[in-house]
Amino acid sequence: MAEQQLQPGTWRIDTAHSIVGFSVRHMMVSRVRGRFERYNAELTVPEDPMQSSVRATVDADSINTDNEQRDNHVRSADFFDTATHPQWVFESTGTRTSGEDLLMEGNLTIKGNTRPIELRLEFNGVTRDPYGLLRAGFHAETEISRSDFGVDIEMPMDGGGVVVADRIRIDIDAEFTLEE
Repeated sequence: MAEQQLQPGTWRIDTAHSIVGFSVRHMMVSRVRGRFERYNAELTVPEDPMQSSVRATVDADSINTDNEQRDNHVRSADFFDTATHPQWVFESTGTRTSGEDLLMEGNLTIKGNTRPIELRLEFNGVTRDPYGLLRAGFHAETEISRSDFGVDIEMPMDGGGVVVADRIRIDIDAEFTLEE
């Protein structure tokens, strides 16, 4: 049975039970979906959980869209230039509610450009696993503009629109364990 409160302490992401995914419109008619294979996150929870903070890193070179040619192009200087900018970093600056929504504000750095973003959070509860570890689950989502982060490649199509849309949706399912 899931508990409802996060206990104070340091929580670390369990990458075996989490995913950092994204999707972007392609050719104006479909979506390409992908994920990052390597990332890390630490959630620090004080007595008041609304004052919690997160620091997360993503290894940009670990992008995986299940297409090696596309992945290599996205890693190149045309897009994320992962040789020069190997990590994305998110650092939260605050958590608040808006109606029934739980929102985490923070700064995201991609390709050397830092911009404020807002993650919409869903807290899935806390439970103790069969090994005695406390686990907490979250879903987070946001949408960013790649051009805001210096990824401004434009590939216009003859009929209008672009090959790769500017807006990227980020979806995260994260399971954390409490350090004891």
